[in-house]
Order: sequence, then C-alpha cells, then structure tokens
Amino acid sequence: MKRFLKMIGLVSCVSVASLASAQEVNVYSARKEALIKPLLDTFTETTGISVNLVTGNADALITRLKSEGKYSPADILITTDVGRLYRAKEQGLTQKIETEGANKLIPRNYIDPDGQWIGFTLRARPMMVAPQRVDETQLTRMEDLADKQWRGRVCVRSSSNIYNQSMVAAMIEQQGVEKTQSWLNDFVKNFARTPKGGDRDQIKAVVAGQCDVAIANTYYLAGMASSDDEATRETASKVKVIWPNQQDRGAHVNISGAVISKYAPNLASAQKLISFMLQEDSQVWYAKTNHEYPLREGVKQSAVLRSFGDFKAEQIDLSRVGELNRQAVLMMDKAGWK
Repeated sequence: MKRFLKMIGLVSCVSVASLASAQEVNVYSARKEALIKPLLDTFTETTGISVNLVTGNADALITRLKSEGKYSPADILITTDVGRLYRAKEQGLTQKIETEGANKLIPRNYIDPDGQWIGFTLRARPMMVAPQRVDETQLTRMEDLADKQWRGRVCVRSSSNIYNQSMVAAMIEQQGVEKTQSWLNDFVKNFARTPKGGDRDQIKAVVAGQCDVAIANTYYLAGMASSDDEATRETASKVKVIWPNQQDRGAHVNISGAVISKYAPNLASAQKLISFMLQEDSQVWYAKTNHEYPLREGVKQSAVLRSFGDFKAEQIDLSRVGELNRQAVLMMDKAGWK
C-alpha cells in the first residue's frame, strides 16, 4: 500500500508495520467509481481485504501499467472490451488467473485460453431503429446494412472506437476477410453523416431523424431508459432494438472483465477478488448496475434488458477478436470508415 499511495500521490505517513500486516488489493478500473466501488466495498466487508481504487480511461490505464512496469502498485485491471484485455496480455502486462471452477461458472469462450483474462459481464451490440421508418423484415442481418436501400440512413461511431473494431474483427473470424471487406466497402457508403460522438449520440440521432438505424451497445440504451431525466427516458422509448443474425451466427457480443497485473504485489488478494466477482450476488449487482448481461448462467437479467427481448449471441472464441483487431482496423481504414 505504501508504494500504491506514493504512486497516486496520496498520503505517505503510514507505518511500515501496519502496511505489512494489512490485507489489501489495488485496482485500476476503467469503470466509473459509482459502477464498481459499492461492490468492492462489499468485498472488503466480506473478506476484510481493503481495496485501493484508481479509475480512469481504459487505454490510459493500460499505458500506465506498461510505463510503471515492475514498480506498478496495480494488482488488477478492470476494463471493457476483449480488445483491451487482449492488448494488456499482448504487451506482457498480465499473469495467469488461478480461479477454481471459473470454467464451470461462465462459458469458456469468455475466458482467455491461456488464463490471462476473464469476463465478468456480457455486452451486446445490435441495431437500434426508428420503428415507424424501418421495415424490420428488411433488416434481419448486420450484412443487410450494406444494401443500397440504407444509403444515407445509418449512424455509427468512429472506426477508432474499439467496440466497432471488435465487431468487425468478429465478422472477419466468422465471415472471412473477403466477405467482410466487401461488406465494409458498401456499409460505409450508407452512413448518414461522418461518424462522431458516442453510442448515445447515435441513438439520439435516430430519434432526431438524422438517420434511421444506429449500431450501439444495449447498455447505453438501458442507461438512457433508466435515467432520472424524463427527456432522456423519452428519447430511449422511441427506438427499438433489432437483434441481427438470429437465424445464423447470432448478434455480436463482447465482455467487461479483468486481468491480474504481471507484478501484482497482492496476488492472493487479487485472486480472491476475481473469485468474488464471479459469485452470484456479485454478478447480479454488477450486471444490473452496469446495464450488462450476467455471464454466470442462471443469473437473472435486469428488467430493462429483458424488455429488449431474448437473443442468440455469437459463440466465437473472444480471444480471436483480440488477435484480429489490427486487421480489422486496417480493413476499416481501407473502406474509408473515418
């Protein structure tokens, strides 16, 4: 903890003896404090292990881990998207997670084959439409968005966004390079505007009539639907979720999850925290608070997610999505996706 406090510029007047005897775990989190801290507080109450939390931008935290090297105080990095988890692994910033029974609690394709990262929740990225302007029978697959009938009708965020990169990487894995590049070339022609903003901005653009179809993660829509602001809830109510590819490969999904730092100073406590995050009560709270789908089988989804309907998800090995990220970016750039 002394090293941790020095690194983040907090207090330094703590006795070495008390630090040595205390059980703790240092967490770097790309999730906002309100979306993770109450659960970490419960972990402390349950185990007696104190949690030192630093939140920040996901890519910045990975860069920080790399620059700190063996002097990093971090035990765990919690972040979103398998592309980032894979990036941390690829840069040699992780070590094997030794969590007994994890494979029995969550599907194996949401755990790194080498045990270097693990998923906590599932994130889905379907299409969201203005129901009064879109004939759903004409939009059943993501591939349909390359058709000429959608010219000038699609909103999506930038190609620099990792959620889109992972979506394309998953297409490469399932459809192959040639088909995916062909789809990208035509898909880009159908953009209603130059990509800008986040997923919420794409949803708002559909409601404003700037486009008819948006690609966005469901947790953004769920957050809007659960907002304290009446106008935001009203906006969310005006779009409908369409689950693509339900007759073939399934809708694109990703995860939020964690890695254990290569130089974790509190390894045993880090392993305990990973196990805690997979417990049923933790899965219920974390998934509901973040408006994501629990990975643990049998854990109930939140009411707002259930309102979007059931869906068939992709069943690919998510490690391949991380591996194909660079190729996806190159292909998106070739297609002119800004």
